[in-house]
Amino acid sequence: MQKGYVKSEIAGDCSDMRVAVISTDWNAHITDRLALGAVHTLEAKGAEAVQFKVPGAVELTFAAQRLADTEQFDAIIVCGCVIKGDTPHFDYVCSSVTQGITSLNTDGPIPVIFSVLTVLTEQQALDRCGGVAGHKGVEGAETALAMIHFARNVEENYG
Repeated sequence: MQKGYVKSEIAGDCSDMRVAVISTDWNAHITDRLALGAVHTLEAKGAEAVQFKVPGAVELTFAAQRLADTEQFDAIIVCGCVIKGDTPHFDYVCSSVTQGITSLNTDGPIPVIFSVLTVLTEQQALDRCGGVAGHKGVEGAETALAMIHFARNVEENYG
């Protein structure tokens, strides 16, 4: 049995798609890898990727909302990494960013893809940005393209 995300092939032309990729400065040795994987995947499929940086995971929601408001993007991918420490700060940050991105997806006009690692150790994060547990940045890009296709299909056929 296969573990984790099973990628679907992105069918169709992606050359008219523009995707914002936001990553955090916090844990940049992880988040830069996530963002790079997303950008390379988008560009390989013919989509335009535009990169942005914010200080930390909580700021991802603000940045995604502002970019969505510009109506210049078909999707947004947020890349972050929160590693559990000795205090409850981890719980608050994870909850904040998860609820924020969920709210944007519920209320917003475009998909916001959650490529935020919430892990117990740095090794778990490294495993998820090109290691044994896959690449969550690449998966985020594939998901963004699939959701753009989905949204366009719904608009075209049911909108």
